[in-house]
Amino acid sequence: MASRDPRRPNVVFILSDDQGPWALGCAGNPEIHTPHLDALAASGVRLSRFFSVSPVCSPARASLFTGLIPSAHGVHDWLSGPSPDDHLADLRLFTDDLADAGYRLALVGKWHLGANLRPRPGFVHWYAHPSGGGPYYGATMMGSQVDGYLTDALTTQATDFIDRESDRGEPFYLSLHYTAPHKPWKGQHPPEFESLYASCTFASCPQEPAHPWQPLDTDGVPVGGETDVRAALIGYFAAVTAMDAGIGRVLATLEARGLTASTLVIFTSDNGFNCGHHGIWGKGNGTFPQNMYDTSVMVPAIFSQPGRIPQGLVYDALVSGYDLRPTLMDHLGLPCAGEGPGRSFATFDDRSGAEVVVYDEYGPVRMIRTEGWKYVHRYPYGPHELYDLEQDPDERHNLAHAGLPELAELRDRLDSWFARHADPRLDGSRLPVNGSGQHSPAVLGAFEPAPYRTEPR
Repeated sequence: MASRDPRRPNVVFILSDDQGPWALGCAGNPEIHTPHLDALAASGVRLSRFFSVSPVCSPARASLFTGLIPSAHGVHDWLSGPSPDDHLADLRLFTDDLADAGYRLALVGKWHLGANLRPRPGFVHWYAHPSGGGPYYGATMMGSQVDGYLTDALTTQATDFIDRESDRGEPFYLSLHYTAPHKPWKGQHPPEFESLYASCTFASCPQEPAHPWQPLDTDGVPVGGETDVRAALIGYFAAVTAMDAGIGRVLATLEARGLTASTLVIFTSDNGFNCGHHGIWGKGNGTFPQNMYDTSVMVPAIFSQPGRIPQGLVYDALVSGYDLRPTLMDHLGLPCAGEGPGRSFATFDDRSGAEVVVYDEYGPVRMIRTEGWKYVHRYPYGPHELYDLEQDPDERHNLAHAGLPELAELRDRLDSWFARHADPRLDGSRLPVNGSGQHSPAVLGAFEPAPYRTEPR
């Protein structure tokens, strides 16, 4: 049977797509309906300040699985089209560690790291999306059209895998990567979920004036904005709630099979998202130059395994996607093969007294964030940003030209950290990453970005 040993648990890793840190009921949003994720948080730990390693999908996903930063694994932007290249071909993932430890592996949903339809080593089940996004009805998976609503189809694949594995002797690992709540939104989601938001005021998504860095089309109209904002908001919220219902089915399957206590469930998103926040509809590439607002780089995150992980705890430490691999290996009692910058937070204990800092990158844009400050550096000429987060948590007042000593200190720390952890051959600060997509593996001199697009990504 699947593992019944809480010390050697099964793992269900649920990854959403473009979910802002604000798009979760238990994170304080009274408008969005996420009862199953709220219950999961009550059964475990919600991480209130979990950062993606890059504010766009493919590099953030590569960092989750490798524990490396984009300037070490070479995925610097979202991969445009169904890329035939395996961008992680020569790298070790935590799934390789699990396969070596006897876990049976499955992927259901969005991979988006190249060679999407070719199973990675060690996987016994592979049901992958061919690219990075698409319709929720009439979607194609593994060369065949999906009947019905994609979120439901992915959930069924996941529950069927758990049912099959519950009768085997080895522990299992399931990567359940929903495409929700990535666009498209309008008219793409079941009416029972859209109707929940028919009277919603969407106060949690203030529609601010268009950000001055939002790309413009040939007619000077901002790209990425929504012509029917209310319909887009209804669709985005409905996508989250429909995914939440699917997660409820997965959790119910674990319970029915007696696997709740012996299964670690992790939920997070690849990157954040702005639904009008800061005048942006999008994530890091919702502006050019790319942005590093908290709404773009922070993501919801929950860890739950009743009996081994504290229940109902909100963990406020700064943690990053590059910390996931060492944390997972620590929790499972397995060696962590790799040399990334991450640290384990598996004890969920903030009493070490050490200052924790997180770093982000998106090509030539890099960020350092401490408890009180954020500095964003853009190679080679700027513009740079400095925010006093204690006085300005919404990042409204750029102090980069105020002559503050914090700027030089943070810049030095940023430079030295990336000098330690970046591979000079893959250094994003020296590559033409513009947020429009990546065509080819990122070796200096061979990186091929997509032409900058004027239509929404």
